[in-house]
Amino acid sequence: MVNYLDPAFAALTDPTRRAIVRLLSEGPRRAGELHAQFDVSKPAISRHLRILRENGLVEERRIADDGRARMYVLRAEPLQQASGWLDEVSRAWQAQLDAFKEYVEGGSR
Repeated sequence: MVNYLDPAFAALTDPTRRAIVRLLSEGPRRAGELHAQFDVSKPAISRHLRILRENGLVEERRIADDGRARMYVLRAEPLQQASGWLDEVSRAWQAQLDAFKEYVEGGSR
């Protein structure tokens, strides 16, 4: 079973968290920058970031010159694992579709 993917997929069930991941895919951002992109409270964005951190998708970094400011970055490994699994499932599904097409086309001749 692919239990190692469960945390990533669980974290990505929420559309706001998916949008945060999309924003972070463009590069690291401060929490305030992320909050500015959404019509929700700062505590709500903080909760979403906490869930993404706890599930291993996002890493929090302190900014050296400002001890209170935090920078958020994506962690590549969980997303690469999910992508690899999805590619594997897609290839298997395509192989089944190809086999079915061959069966149907072979049966009609």
